[in-house]
Amino acid sequence: MGRGTRAAALVGKLAILAVLAACGRGADTTQPLDTLTAEQIFQKGEDALAAQRKAKTAVHYFSEVERLYPYSEWAKRALIMEAYGYHKDRDYENSRSAAQRYIDTYPAEEDAAYAKYLLALSYYDQIEEVGRDQGLTFQALQALRAVIEEYPNSEYAKSAILKFDLAFDHLAAKEMEIGRYYLKQDNYTAAINRFRIVVEQYQTTTQTPEALYRLIECYLSLGLTDEAQTAGAILGHNFQSTDWYQDGFKLLTRQGLEAKPKGSGWLASIYRQTIKGEWM
Repeated sequence: MGRGTRAAALVGKLAILAVLAACGRGADTTQPLDTLTAEQIFQKGEDALAAQRKAKTAVHYFSEVERLYPYSEWAKRALIMEAYGYHKDRDYENSRSAAQRYIDTYPAEEDAAYAKYLLALSYYDQIEEVGRDQGLTFQALQALRAVIEEYPNSEYAKSAILKFDLAFDHLAAKEMEIGRYYLKQDNYTAAINRFRIVVEQYQTTTQTPEALYRLIECYLSLGLTDEAQTAGAILGHNFQSTDWYQDGFKLLTRQGLEAKPKGSGWLASIYRQTIKGEWM
């Protein structure tokens, strides 16, 4: 047999082996799901999440439990796991849908708290850059508040409170971003309006010290020294240990001013209410 003939024979054998291997891989050796118990299908879903880390595959198994055994205890467990699987796959819309179905169908069950928490997370985990539309942030806040108020003693309430504070801070950061933009454009009135929102509506966030400092900048630029000094007084009273206060103090002293309340504007009102406790 010549070299060319031997090579042709070898290629032919390899081709046959390749076909057989492909047939072996393509053969469906998986037992049909409708021949398995609800627990067995549910276990396949858990295995997909834990071992294979394939959320879509897991969701398929959990949905099949619902379809094949709709009134079983396993169907109830599968629905909440379906919501979790969708969330893990970052399919937030379907995660919300599954979580809401659980809440609507099993409102008195213990896992209803987790379903509510998953629903809130489906909004919260979509909050990204400060510059984007804040609609999702508002929805996240509403959903997180529901967890905190409806399930205050659940294990999810503490996490919901933390995320609520972070989302609230996110909204304040958005106002700060816009305010800084106006400040760079020397549009002091528009900038003040944004920083005022932070001081009045988001005063518990980490953005407040900078907002007060920026108000000092704006009011000094406009020659409104009473307002600038009052902003400095609030900043000094509540955030004296911050760099924002140190910088604000320098701005005031350079112009021979002090950080003390003066005048009768909106900042003076805030000073009287929050620091002096004078609400009338």
